Amino acid sequence: MPGGRRITVAKAQFATPCCGDGRILALSSTGLGEAASSKEPLRMSTPIAPVLVTGATGNVGRPAVAALRALGVPFFAGGTDASRLRRSLGEDVVARHLDLADPRTYRDAVRGARGLFLLRPPPIANVEETLNPLIDEAIAAGVEHVTFVSVDGADRQRWVPHHAVEAHLRRRGISATILRPGFFAQNFGDAYANDIRERDEILVPAGRGRVAFVDVRDVGELAANTFVDAALRHQAWTLTGPAAVTFDEVAATLATALGRSIRYRPASVLGYVLHLRRCGLPWTQVLVQTVLHVGLRFGNAAHVDPALGRLLGRPPRTVQQYVADHVALWTPVRERA
Repeated sequence: MPGGRRITVAKAQFATPCCGDGRILALSSTGLGEAASSKEPLRMSTPIAPVLVTGATGNVGRPAVAALRALGVPFFAGGTDASRLRRSLGEDVVARHLDLADPRTYRDAVRGARGLFLLRPPPIANVEETLNPLIDEAIAAGVEHVTFVSVDGADRQRWVPHHAVEAHLRRRGISATILRPGFFAQNFGDAYANDIRERDEILVPAGRGRVAFVDVRDVGELAANTFVDAALRHQAWTLTGPAAVTFDEVAATLATALGRSIRYRPASVLGYVLHLRRCGLPWTQVLVQTVLHVGLRFGNAAHVDPALGRLLGRPPRTVQQYVADHVALWTPVRERA
C-alpha cells in the first residue's frame, strides 16, 4: 500500500543478545510519545532475544508466538502449566513457570530474557501488584525492551488498568512499544460465539455504532516485529482494522458464510448485564464489558487508524476475512459429527 513497507528479516544466528538504540520519535523526557513519522526506519542487525511471552496461548499471544517463530526469534512461553504450553505450542517450546497472580514466580520466569511481550489477562485487575512488579523484575534481570498490548484509549482513560501499566513503563524509562488495539474481530469467535452458534444472534448493547474491528493475527505480527525492528520502539500506536462496520453488517457476513440467518439484537444495558451474569462472568468483568460495549453506541471504536497497515506494509485483515477463515467456530454443537 502507498507509503507502506514490509519487514524482511533473515533468521538470525543468536549468540549474545544485543539491543540497538533505534530511532526515537516524539519521545518526551517523561516517556513515550505518539508515532507520527512515515519515514523508512532503521533496522536491527541482531534482534532482541530471547523474548518472554506472557499469555502465549491466548488470542494475541498465540499469533505473536507464530510470528516470532517465523522471524527466527527465540522465546520463552510463560504460563502456569508447562505441559499445557507444550501441548498447545509444540513440544520444542521453552516453557517458563509464570503465574501473574504470584510475584514469587517472576524472577525465574524472566531469567535470561532480553525482551518481554506483556499483556493483561482479564482476571488481573490490580496491575500495581502484578504487571508493574513483573516489569521491575524484568528490568532488574536485564530485559532491554517491553512490548505491551494495551487497549485503545488507555492513555486517556485512567480507570482502565492498562493506563497504570503504560504510566509505569514511562516512569521506568525502558525501551517500550505500546500497542493499543481496538475491538478484536476474534470477539465473534470468543465472547459472542455461543450466542451466534446456539441462538443465531449477536447480543450486545452497542446500538447502531460502527466498529473498526482489528484481527489479532495482525496485532501479533506487529508485536513480534518490534523485537527485530528498532524503529518500532519508543512508540505508541492505536491499531484498528481497515473499515468500521455495524453489527448488522457483521451479522449479514456471518449469515452468508454460514448459510443460515444470523441477526443482531441490540441489548439494553440491564438485559446485557443479566445475560453476562447468566453466562457466569464475574461482576468486575461484566462491568468492564458492558461499559466498553455501551461506548460503541457513541462511536468510541469507529475511528479507522491507518497505522497498522503502514507498519505491516500491507492492508490489515478485514472482519470479513476473519469470518471466512473461521466458519467452523459457529457450527452448532448439535450439528457436529
